[in-house]
Amino acid sequence: MALRHLPNVIYETARISIPTVLDGLRHTGSPEKADARLMDWSARILRCANAKLDVVGEPIPDPSETFIVISNHQSLYDIPVMYQTLNRRLRMVAKSELFRVPIWSHAMRESGMIELDRSDRRRSMESLKAAGATIRAGTNVWMAPEGTRSRTGVIGPFKSGAFHLALDAGVRILPITVDGTGKVLPAKGYSMTPGLTIRVVVHAPVDPADFGRKRRVELTAHVRRIIASGLPPELRGDAV
Repeated sequence: MALRHLPNVIYETARISIPTVLDGLRHTGSPEKADARLMDWSARILRCANAKLDVVGEPIPDPSETFIVISNHQSLYDIPVMYQTLNRRLRMVAKSELFRVPIWSHAMRESGMIELDRSDRRRSMESLKAAGATIRAGTNVWMAPEGTRSRTGVIGPFKSGAFHLALDAGVRILPITVDGTGKVLPAKGYSMTPGLTIRVVVHAPVDPADFGRKRRVELTAHVRRIIASGLPPELRGDAV
């Protein structure tokens, strides 16, 4: 266990957050600037933990296609893992708690991240509409339908918002399994374990049009099974 790595994480996060906020105040920001900072930040964050990525499964799809990326959620380290795995323009739909962190919250908004307030249905619907507009503008959007980090690593139930969004936006879903981030930094934990390998399984894209709105529940269960299949048996829960 290594608390000494956390100051490095805080420093690296501040290092991209402060200039992003300043860009917003000066109206000098751009998606390209945000992309570059997020890629640099994610690489540095993984280096802080001396974490290695083992990416397996299907080839990463061509960046010319825009996806809604859906994964399980074990840790805050899932965020840098997604950037380093996909290496493309990616923004996330994140719960309101992350938008309450000083400076980081302003940077998230300036870079195009989307806040999801699940306690307010109207605001949640507005967030999903904003995410749809982001996807149609050519930006990949990542969502973790469990809604929270798994404390045990076992995949939890999936909420429906991501699948409504995929159907509305008319884009394919890219399912990704992440395993090991919860050991680097546990959910609700503050102590980091360096030097671990994080396994990432890229699955074949799923076209929600093959299911349609009437079979959305089947679509949700299908994608959850795909993602669970990349986890060790003891972490698959009731998905497979």
